[in-house]
Amino acid sequence: MHIPRLVIAGTHSGVGKTTLATGIMAALTARGYRVQGFKVGPDYIDPGYHRLATGRASRNLDCWMMGEDRVRQSFVLAGTGADICIIEGVMGLFDGSSENGAGSTAEIARILQAPVILVVDVRFMGQSAAAVVQGYRQFWRDINVAGVILNKVGSQRHRDMVVKAIESHCGVPILGTVLRDEELTTPERHLGLLPVAENRQAQEKISVLGRRVASAIDLERLVGIAKSAAPVKGSAGVLDRSSPRVEIAVARDEAFNFYYQDGLDMLEACGAELAYFSPIRDSGLPPRAGGLLIGGGFPESYLQELSENRPMLEAIGRAYRQGMPIYAECGGYMYLTRQVTGTGGDTYPMVGIVPGTCIMEPRLVGMGYIKAVAQRDNILCLKGDVLRGHEFHYSRFQSEQPPNAFVFYGGRAEDGRVDGYADGNLLASYLHLNFFGHQQQARRFVERCVAFRNGRTVDND
Repeated sequence: MHIPRLVIAGTHSGVGKTTLATGIMAALTARGYRVQGFKVGPDYIDPGYHRLATGRASRNLDCWMMGEDRVRQSFVLAGTGADICIIEGVMGLFDGSSENGAGSTAEIARILQAPVILVVDVRFMGQSAAAVVQGYRQFWRDINVAGVILNKVGSQRHRDMVVKAIESHCGVPILGTVLRDEELTTPERHLGLLPVAENRQAQEKISVLGRRVASAIDLERLVGIAKSAAPVKGSAGVLDRSSPRVEIAVARDEAFNFYYQDGLDMLEACGAELAYFSPIRDSGLPPRAGGLLIGGGFPESYLQELSENRPMLEAIGRAYRQGMPIYAECGGYMYLTRQVTGTGGDTYPMVGIVPGTCIMEPRLVGMGYIKAVAQRDNILCLKGDVLRGHEFHYSRFQSEQPPNAFVFYGGRAEDGRVDGYADGNLLASYLHLNFFGHQQQARRFVERCVAFRNGRTVDND
């Protein structure tokens, strides 16, 4: 299929990829283009800004968690019908989970045969910028660096020097130059942007971004490069959809909003009807729910509000005792423990169905891709099954009994550590999973929810 597309990549983290990619999406949307956004790698926050800019749900492309075939499928399913697809990269163009570039932006560009637009932060460079661009062009010969955007340019003289050097030595067109401007920064937390749900000025900032980008970047030339991409190789197929059979309650508000859109789509394809609710504001679960999903987020920013909503805490505890299937990831895991101690030292009671306490730490505790080996049968998989996910958390769990859900390999901490809690129809851990790459687990979870709704329960003591 021919789908116009390009990758916005950076020489390294912090060059302004998200700012410029989101601004390009907003600028093209304002001109009437149907823009589909994508993000390379495990990231929940950047896609939220893409969605505000385009009005369409952004998707994550991650070979490590999804596999090549699922990456192509996700791209074609979401990109079909769009006028242009903008794929925001992760870290530097070639940075991945291994030396061969697995999990990198370059790997996604190669799989999708997408032209790459390289963002270069030139604050501390002059003619040396040409050497940087040339090195990126030649590092992987099958990656097409089709254009360059210069970011954080100091002056017109600085711009002229860098542009002349790159065009003379590299033969790559300069598609735009963006001056240094502190107003174009976005509030950050924990190495990333502040989530859209917490950034009250997000829509206004994106509108400003779109206008600034439209005046600084040659959008028509950018679209022309996207249209020059070859047809996407391989057949994506479609998601086989079951008839809706069971409603699954999904926690979604300021505290819990880390979900992969493709993963939610996979649950729906397996027969789930998703009913969203707020653990902060609602007094109970959706009345027809046969299962509960609590994703990650930043519950540590809303500990008082979550703790004071006693009706919701009691409703979840009651659902657990009745045997409702409950799956929780990271922030959701924290929420289900007996209590959470915040960064200020205050402790707040939580749901209390996971025996232990979560304590917020000043430094990152867990980060990176992980393989999770199931230690017992649970609502997602059988003992010995291997799931591919990731972790990212500043909290540390103090368990009242030994963890029993998964053994983690990879990430920042020592391999072979046991994580999470599995008991009957409850599964909670620091694992973040994309169900789009784990259809079998999605189907098993939905089937357990169907069984619960049909009266076949698993007792949770």
